[in-house]
Amino acid sequence: MEPVIFLVDDDEGSRDAMRRALERVGYEVRPLGSAEEALERLDAGDRVDVIVSDVRMPGMDGYELLREFRSRNTEVPFLLVTAFGDVDDAVAAIQEGADDYLTKPVKMQELRRRVQLHLERRTLSDENRRLRQRLDKSYGFEGIIGHSRPMEELYERMRIVAPAPSTVLIVGESGTGKELVANAIHQNSPRATGPFVPVNCGAIPGEILESELFGHERGAFTGAHQRRIGLIETASGGTLFLDEISELSAELQVKLLRVLEDRKVVRVGGSVSIPVDFRLVAATNRDLESWVEDGRFRQDLYYRLKVVTLEIPPLRQRPDDIPLLVQHFLELYNERLDRSISSVQPEALDALMQQPWPGNVRELRNLMETLVLFCRGDEITLDDLPPEYRVPGREPARAQADAPWQPRPMADIEKDAILRTLEYTGGHRGKAAQLLQIGLRTLQRKLKEYGEISSGGG
Repeated sequence: MEPVIFLVDDDEGSRDAMRRALERVGYEVRPLGSAEEALERLDAGDRVDVIVSDVRMPGMDGYELLREFRSRNTEVPFLLVTAFGDVDDAVAAIQEGADDYLTKPVKMQELRRRVQLHLERRTLSDENRRLRQRLDKSYGFEGIIGHSRPMEELYERMRIVAPAPSTVLIVGESGTGKELVANAIHQNSPRATGPFVPVNCGAIPGEILESELFGHERGAFTGAHQRRIGLIETASGGTLFLDEISELSAELQVKLLRVLEDRKVVRVGGSVSIPVDFRLVAATNRDLESWVEDGRFRQDLYYRLKVVTLEIPPLRQRPDDIPLLVQHFLELYNERLDRSISSVQPEALDALMQQPWPGNVRELRNLMETLVLFCRGDEITLDDLPPEYRVPGREPARAQADAPWQPRPMADIEKDAILRTLEYTGGHRGKAAQLLQIGLRTLQRKLKEYGEISSGGG
């Protein structure tokens, strides 16, 4: 589609000369004899990519057209054509919203060059805007699926905390999307142009984690053949995300606390303190407060982390979001797996809404990938679900979401998660502990606190 140029000039000879010059290089030109006619075309919804307007015209002049046009559109390039003696006025018009000006007599080669330049600038601006929209969809608040009341409250807190420099502690069960929330906070912060550096403290062996975080100097230990920049240094100017921070050893907790206090890092085997500037976002699926009481996590570090706490609700507390998530994952895996599954039948969707989802959104995502991959028809039916997900006859979970949401103590949420997971596994404690990603001893201790003494497998 060729660019459309509005050419506004009351002088027919000048207008025709510029029209021929622009049409010669492929532009679609709309020659208009007055500013009033140009505004009529704009108000009628005619497309325009660049406006070239003479300044001196009877009735409405070029400056008035500029002001009227900018009140309707702020993005389309506007070029003024003026006599040499009016250059000062044209420069002033640029300060009021014009993009460029040409002096008479107009050199046609220069006219074409200026129009092309501003079209290229607008194309680049549009591409940047589309890129930002894609980033926002992936990492902005729009990328976190859910419109339930608990999620709306989470979004509101995120909007408030994202622009602030405060340290953030994200708490939530495994699979709820803590890294997605952390990345959204980064992308909506003043540090968005800096790096986002995620570290899963539970996935890196303790003997390696120190070097990964702090870096090391050459010869610091066997195998350290060259200097290595640590992830904390790498995060300078951006955000450091420490997932599963409860898995830090006591020694690393002390070192991290020192970095947070001094804003300096010393590489392993080094002696130089290196200034670092990063925002810390940490996450955990543990009850850190109880870990502090048990002596497994430093109290001073805990209070350094929980400046602002964001709690991600588990999926079972927001069943009304399940249809949105199902549709999102259906589209995602249709594209990735080159499938064309049209929908999920209501009976199957209702069964999914009745699940306890101990693995939360991650569990639903994995299930949807499997369903899209192995679906035998055009839509996913109840028969396509694995047997453990077919639960007709249970009270739909959506009814629970209709009641006004009330905040609950973390201990009650934890108890509910444990007992419902045990129900899901048929009382098998080993499987329940695995799904909850806690130790079997921890599960047994919790059950003893709850007075649950019934025997279970595992």
